[in-house]
Amino acid sequence: MDIEHYYVEKGTGRPLILLHGNGESSDYFKGQIGAFAEEYHVYAPDTRGHGRTPRGKTPFTIRQFADDLLGFMDGHRIGKAHLLGFSDGANIAMVFAIGHPDRVDRLILNGANLNAGGVKRSTQIPIEIGYWIARAFSGKSESAGRNAEMLGLMVNEPNVAPAELAGIRAKTLVIAGTRDMIRETHTRMIAEQIPNSKLVFVKGNHFIANRHPAEFNRAVLDFLRS
Repeated sequence: MDIEHYYVEKGTGRPLILLHGNGESSDYFKGQIGAFAEEYHVYAPDTRGHGRTPRGKTPFTIRQFADDLLGFMDGHRIGKAHLLGFSDGANIAMVFAIGHPDRVDRLILNGANLNAGGVKRSTQIPIEIGYWIARAFSGKSESAGRNAEMLGLMVNEPNVAPAELAGIRAKTLVIAGTRDMIRETHTRMIAEQIPNSKLVFVKGNHFIANRHPAEFNRAVLDFLRS
């Protein structure tokens, strides 16, 4: 692997890896790390090119990030872990769980989507406009190139076919906000396609873990303990 992840580590017990969303860092989980570390060995890495983890040279894709997660787990001798992913982090966790079912204990997908069509158009259209503008200027500006890469993750990724979700063997919690930017029908479809999954909606928007940590944490811990 061409990068070394920055990560936060806290607690003891079964490993629980937290994966943040697009353009964020492990700081997103400030309301979760301490709470979950009371029962689990929490790892919260910054994704490639996010936070304090370098970009490296390899492709900037959800599948590359899933490969990076495998490298992170191998590097820390984590044979099997609970995975909790938010937004693009949920997409990374989902792709990882399909490709490496034996490495996932329990899976929590918060605000996941299989493709750009799963996002409400009111949210997706400005993202797509920003992406095409950034792409147009990426040859002249380094920051535009970085912006195009980040936005490209939300325009071109992760492109998971619904049938692929049958490959997830982990007990799964699909969790989203009642006013999420992911279409409710899309979230329900993901839960229906994953065998042995549970669906929970928490009052709020896409950022329920950050804005409503008590309710979010309760739902996650109830699931992990059950």
